[in-house]
Amino acid sequence: MGLNAGELERVQKLIFVLRPVKKGQILFQAGQKFHEIFAVRSGCFRSGVVSRDGDLSVTGFQLPGDMVGFDGIASMRYVCEVQALEDGEVCAMPFEHVAALSRELPQVQRVFLQVMSEQMVHDREVLVMVGSLKAEERIAAFLLKLLDRMIARGFSASALVLPMSRHDIASFLGLKTETVSRAFADLIATGLIEAHQRSVTVLNRRALSAMAKMPFAAME
Repeated sequence: MGLNAGELERVQKLIFVLRPVKKGQILFQAGQKFHEIFAVRSGCFRSGVVSRDGDLSVTGFQLPGDMVGFDGIASMRYVCEVQALEDGEVCAMPFEHVAALSRELPQVQRVFLQVMSEQMVHDREVLVMVGSLKAEERIAAFLLKLLDRMIARGFSASALVLPMSRHDIASFLGLKTETVSRAFADLIATGLIEAHQRSVTVLNRRALSAMAKMPFAAME
């Protein structure tokens, strides 16, 4: 963030409180009083909104480096719930400390504004994907976007493990679970991917990008 050693030490002491999270644990629920923002350090998390009938609509999946909890700033209540899909760890950041440091250190404020902006861009891309693509195209786009996020974190350029269920993917993409399973089967049959349980390998990124109506970018 461009901080000197003293400033960085101060930020770490005031903001970062490491907290282990077990698979299935709820990080926070909708309506709960807002007082912390969380940065994912390890594991994968699922955010969603619960309807009056108790059904969960998945709104996103958070990976290491992502932040959650910004939705609570406006009303001081969390809008969605976030649950761990696997064992992991988060950095819990008290919002009052974040706000105070943001006023004193412009670099801190800039980082949080950048993260919030990236989240807005991501949310808009999801809306476009759900609103304009067919089922198989949505799956292709979902896999490519998830793969690119994993590549940015130093993982494989072609293989990934899906910590989320087919049901969660269906909810996120506005599809039925059986439609997602059928789309995966079609992608396997046409030789675009290989899949075994939750392990997926992209075999033809160029063709998958064309199907998802995304620009093709060759990976190193």
